[in-house]
Amino acid sequence: MSISPSIDGKQKKNGLQSFGQLSAIFEEKFKKRHFPDEPQQLYDASQYLLTAGGKRIRPVMCLMANEMFDELKEDAYEVATAIELFHNFTLVHDDIMDRAPLRRGMPTVHTKFGEPTALLAGDVMLIAAYENLNKISNEYLHRILSLFNSTAKKVCEGQQLDMEFEKMEHVNFDTYVKMISLKTSVLLAASLQMGAILGGAGAGNQGHLYEFGKNLGIAFQVQDDYLDAFGNPEKFGKKQGGDIMANKKTFLWLQAMEVSSDQQKGELRGLSSRVDDNKIEEVLSIYKSCNIDGWAKELKQKYFSIAMVHLEEIAVTSVRKKPLEELAKYLMERDM
Repeated sequence: MSISPSIDGKQKKNGLQSFGQLSAIFEEKFKKRHFPDEPQQLYDASQYLLTAGGKRIRPVMCLMANEMFDELKEDAYEVATAIELFHNFTLVHDDIMDRAPLRRGMPTVHTKFGEPTALLAGDVMLIAAYENLNKISNEYLHRILSLFNSTAKKVCEGQQLDMEFEKMEHVNFDTYVKMISLKTSVLLAASLQMGAILGGAGAGNQGHLYEFGKNLGIAFQVQDDYLDAFGNPEKFGKKQGGDIMANKKTFLWLQAMEVSSDQQKGELRGLSSRVDDNKIEEVLSIYKSCNIDGWAKELKQKYFSIAMVHLEEIAVTSVRKKPLEELAKYLMERDM
């Protein structure tokens, strides 16, 4: 899929930098080794996932939010680095809990280094995140740290709910959306709000930017669920059907259990106890017969539209919103 010039960094309008431009700047700063050399096994494991790529969406959104309101501050790069380190910390631990073999097309940290080392490697990433936050100006430190801490707790709460849902027979749709908001969306939302704080935005603008990020995050998760089931694993970077094999109650599963026939519901329940290679294909067959793929696209659009309403309400000129608007549209078009 081609990326528009405003996304890939070939254009710069009215002094505002595109996602591509800010991403390149952040990547240049972030690509250093973040950890000592010894103990080698521990710190190589910590560095491993950081060098495996990733779109750096959350930290760059922090930079974009800062620039929406004011000139980029050096503190924004420290906060962005902390966000990316924290995000990767959650991925390392999530992959252990989910028994995931691949991340970004590479063996997961626990697969390569073993679970005990992976746990410690994740812990070190979290500590490093706080070390970066500790470098920012006292003018912002308390507000940023409070938001970062509350967000970190919410992400852990969301992960716990996600694990609990795996053992529950029925999960309410609204409860599932709450879990996704905690596990996935709040970090995206907080990244934007932290950038807005650094840019001097008022409470109202911060609130709209947070809601923009939260609803965009939910739309992104709907798409993530879709791609896990229906996407190309070479493009998506994860093994197809991982959520199905792990019996995760995704948006797709909840809708299938809502609209499928009694026979299909029974088949889905029966498939949850299987681990053979045909499991994914049989679940997808039921999903397709219930038009779950089409429904997921409509649900994604619903939350995306809510996000764009909040972006529109932010009290800055339209041109200052353009980079985030274009990025949001691009994210919603990836391979779906």
